[in-house]
Amino acid sequence: MPGEGEGERARKMREVYLVHAENWVAETDGRVVALLGLLGAEIGGLFVAPEAQGTGVGRRLVEHAAALHGALTLEVYEKNTAARGFYARLGFVEESRRVDEEYDEVMLKLARPAPEHPARGRAANT
Repeated sequence: MPGEGEGERARKMREVYLVHAENWVAETDGRVVALLGLLGAEIGGLFVAPEAQGTGVGRRLVEHAAALHGALTLEVYEKNTAARGFYARLGFVEESRRVDEEYDEVMLKLARPAPEHPARGRAANT
């Protein structure tokens, strides 16, 4: 989104999300290529460097968050079709929508249920 890293949004990122969120990074060759910020079970942001997009690093961070917190939620701009497609492939579905008054853009709230784990210790039929 144009201007998303400026003004009030930048202040919130520095003073709220990066301070209060549980932040996870992914590195390649000692260089940070992705950041996922969690506020409880809500993904507050997922940022992947352009050169690392499509490599599975974003998916691994989301799966790590799901392993820690189970069900996940997030908000994404309706017009961010690339992010919406990414989250849909990971099993997120639209739960609601609202207008972000700062940018006058539609935001979608997406949710994904907790991953199911196969039953352990179940005897095989012989």
